[in-house]
Amino acid sequence: MNYSIVVPFHNEEESLPELYRRLTSAMEEIEGEYELILVDDGSTDRTHFILKNICALDPRAIGLRLRRNFGQTAALAAGFDHAIGDVIIAMDGDLQHQPEDIPRFIEKIEEGYDVVSGWRQQRQDGFLRTFPSKIANKMMASASGVAIHDFGTTFKAYRREVLARIPIYGQMHRFIPAMASIEGAAITEVPIQDLPRVGGKSHYGISRTFRVMFDILTIRFIIRYFSRPLHFFGGVGAVMIWLALSLSTWLLFKKLYWHEDIFIRNGPMLLFSAVTFLGGMQFLGLGFLGDLFARLYHAPAQREIYNVARIYRSELPKNERERSFGNDDAKDAQSLR
Repeated sequence: MNYSIVVPFHNEEESLPELYRRLTSAMEEIEGEYELILVDDGSTDRTHFILKNICALDPRAIGLRLRRNFGQTAALAAGFDHAIGDVIIAMDGDLQHQPEDIPRFIEKIEEGYDVVSGWRQQRQDGFLRTFPSKIANKMMASASGVAIHDFGTTFKAYRREVLARIPIYGQMHRFIPAMASIEGAAITEVPIQDLPRVGGKSHYGISRTFRVMFDILTIRFIIRYFSRPLHFFGGVGAVMIWLALSLSTWLLFKKLYWHEDIFIRNGPMLLFSAVTFLGGMQFLGLGFLGDLFARLYHAPAQREIYNVARIYRSELPKNERERSFGNDDAKDAQSLR
């Protein structure tokens, strides 16, 4: 299977038939086999009936119906887990993403990129969604070091081997490029059309912006300190311990040299020093535990600390390879093997 198109739906009965028609039309123009992974994320309208009929008539369409509304990230994760294509393309099911743009993603993948992200240059969502999104995208680009303009769009293409190494949970689907950058993936973006919804109701609101801010902090921490949490927690703990010891030394000097009653005159400072010292020790302990968990994460499954992009081998049979080397070189090649 060359391509898997993953589309999550939630109460999109109006757009599903039209999207399916345009998807099949666009994919039939592309050389290679494809499949459609259509995920019903707990819809309460007729979406699942339409999906069932489509899958009954088209063997290239696979429908997944989730037991309840788990959210877009979970729906995408379900689609990714069932996809078998070498290239996996994700998009929304509300017709704001145009299936006719898919060949442009595939062209970039064929150029050698591992992740291709859509870029909504001309957004149609209004100021209340566009302005916070621009701020969040700039913050995300700065936090992750991935220079793309639109992290929020679902319309992206991935090489299967890159996507398989990325855990997807919470609301982190929009940050897959940032996670892929940790693996050394080559990332680019292509401009896409962004049209108003043809039907249904948007599931986004201004409150989502605040959740995105917390996700940005999470991504920043994961990118910089996932494999070395002691550097973060230990650093904070060391500063707190240093501050506590400095204050304690100053109070001890006042007690011994000036004979002051530090418990009465400097009681708050003494209490602050003690609390700061204990807090620093706790942060230091968290750092050691984090380092231990990081090692436990990598050790049982023997997860590699590297990611091989390609493996090149000779396509000649073994005997022809040895003849092409010559007798002496063949012996050297045999010793190397």
